[in-house]
This record gives sequence, C-alpha cells and structure tokens, in this order.
Amino acid sequence: MALRGPKVWLWRWRRNPLKRRADKVEAWVVLGVWMLTVFVGVLAGMAVSRSVEDGLARERVEWRPLVARLAERAPGTASENGSVSRAEHVWAEARWTAADGSSHSGQVRVLAGSQAGSPITVWTDREGHQVTRPVTESQSRVRASLIGGVAGVCAALLPLAGGRAVRRRLERRRMAQWDAEWSRFGPMWGRTTG
Repeated sequence: MALRGPKVWLWRWRRNPLKRRADKVEAWVVLGVWMLTVFVGVLAGMAVSRSVEDGLARERVEWRPLVARLAERAPGTASENGSVSRAEHVWAEARWTAADGSSHSGQVRVLAGSQAGSPITVWTDREGHQVTRPVTESQSRVRASLIGGVAGVCAALLPLAGGRAVRRRLERRRMAQWDAEWSRFGPMWGRTTG
C-alpha cells in the first residue's frame, strides 16, 4: 500500500500535472462505487421493508381470534388474592374449532390453576392453525424499517466490497508501474554529467 499524506477533500478531482490516467480511473471508480452502493442499499432496503410490511399487513387481515376451551385443568394453583403476575402463567392444552369446522388443539399460556373448559382466546390462520397475535400497524412499521435497514446495509456491502477489490487491483498496478519506472530511472541518479 502506498504512503498517504494528510487528508485533502476531493483531491481526486483537482487539476494536477502529475495526475496519471490511473488516478483518473480510480477517481471514477470511487465515485461509481459510492453511487452504486447508495443506490443498491436504498433500493434493497426499501424493497425488503415494503415486502415485510405487506406480509405483516396480510397477517393482520387473515389471522383471526377464536375462542378455545382448555382441554384439562392448568397445572399450578390460582393466586389467593386475585392478583396476577407473569410467574403464574403456565402452558396448557386447548382445543378449538376452525371456521371450516375442523378440530384443532395446541398449547396456550393461561393462568395457573385454570379449570378445564375455561374459554381462552387463540389466534389462527385461514386453515385454523394456531399462530401468534399479529403485530399492530406501528409495530409493523418499526419491524419493517429495521429489517429493511439491515437488508439495505447487507446489500450495499456487495458493491462496496467489489469497489475495494477494484481499487486494490488498481493500486497494485500503479505500484508495479512505479517499480518499472524506478528501475529504469534509478540507475541514472548515480551518474554525473560531464
């Protein structure tokens, strides 16, 4: 790698009689890579974000709550004073009938000590299979933005890595040219004119 001096902004675009063709090519490569990186990152991020948000909106439309009944008494005992804490929720088997009339069962979180036959709300998809509660619109926007941002950054790394590889190759080529020039002119420095 070449030695670098102090940072000078936009040095690649300044006029300089010592600027070679390789320097001009590198300037255009850097500009193109940055433009492509931003374009790919934004485009991929927006596409993934839109896709995630559409999928979550579809879930909000398709997933429905149903009333299920506990198939058995929930393990544990109910709180005596009526207060409910997170530690008092346990998993228990519940059964429900889907809109198409098919019977389904699954594990649900209920209060400890709940009686068999107690009504419990479960969320189901179109086929009646148990799913989680769909996210709200605001949660959907946040989730889609985060996933889209990560996807955009990951997609932008590809042209950025390609640009770094091209710049490394240009740098090696420039160093090889300098070596060739030094080997040609270096021996002349020891001569005296006479």
